[in-house]
Amino acid sequence: MPLLADGLDIVVVAVAIFAVGEALWVAAHLRRTPLQVIPVGRPWMGKQDWRRSWKPWLRGTAFGFPFGALPAGGAEIPTFLSYVTEKKLSKHPEEFGKGAIEGVAGPEAANNAAAAGTLTPMLALGLPTNATAAVMLAAFTQYGIQPGPQLFESQGPLVWALIASLFIGNFLLLIINLPLAPLWAKLLQIPRPYLYAGILFFATLGAYSVNLQAFDLVLLLALGALGFMMRRFGLPVLPLILGVILGPRIEKQLRQTLQLSAGDPAGLWSEPIAVGIYIIIALILLWPLLFKLIRRNRPAAMTAGLPVVSEPTAPLPEPQHPGSTDNADLTGRSDRTHKKEKS
Repeated sequence: MPLLADGLDIVVVAVAIFAVGEALWVAAHLRRTPLQVIPVGRPWMGKQDWRRSWKPWLRGTAFGFPFGALPAGGAEIPTFLSYVTEKKLSKHPEEFGKGAIEGVAGPEAANNAAAAGTLTPMLALGLPTNATAAVMLAAFTQYGIQPGPQLFESQGPLVWALIASLFIGNFLLLIINLPLAPLWAKLLQIPRPYLYAGILFFATLGAYSVNLQAFDLVLLLALGALGFMMRRFGLPVLPLILGVILGPRIEKQLRQTLQLSAGDPAGLWSEPIAVGIYIIIALILLWPLLFKLIRRNRPAAMTAGLPVVSEPTAPLPEPQHPGSTDNADLTGRSDRTHKKEKS
């Protein structure tokens, strides 16, 4: 179709997956999970909270940033590592799961540090490691900015302004959200049908304003249903977003390679480094299947190597002839008969 000649717009895909799909998922559970109002107490931290939080903040940051800087890191692993670490180091581990501030401060610090660490592979290698970095990479591409090793030389002021915006943004969020936290909490008092209807309205308006085409609304609904099904079956949405962003770039590089090799597909694996990369990609794709096969065959191999030991069986009781009784039974019956005669 002519409308799909330029590919799918990343804004439409992101809004459909994250906004429409999530709204449909919550709407499907409105009647099953009634709204519960949880009292949260005061919005300010006391002296005891500050005293119990500063060490988890430092440990969570140390967990989160290295994982965020890794191309395949993410925020899930450091978040759970921080929670487990704080629970082991806490003097009151019984409070975890019931509102212990260490269980919130450490994982949230790890999550924020991992989110900031994702800028390292995105700016240095052009490799997004989460959905947020993927959207930022799409914005760079739309403005003609190519992330990579030469970005700091060609767009140095932009890079440092981006890094400075992290500090400024966090400071402004602290100033704005602390006094407005009770107001944001009151948004949960809005009936959920009205709340998610408003989310769908603004999501539809934003997707339509990209190209001012009604076809984008059809894509929005179709991809929103896809996002709902992915949420239903527990499928990650990051590969989908990365495919939409990196797909056109991969196609462009493929066309350039075929042009340089005069249309010969052998140019794709003519270099040893290309063959090595293909082997690594194949191992990464096949590793889950191989891991399942190894785990499935390991118990069978361990069982086959163990000697079979027969358990000792208890001796069978000796058969008794009909009408015969034990001596103990006879003695007990005679004693009871003797007592009755005395009475």
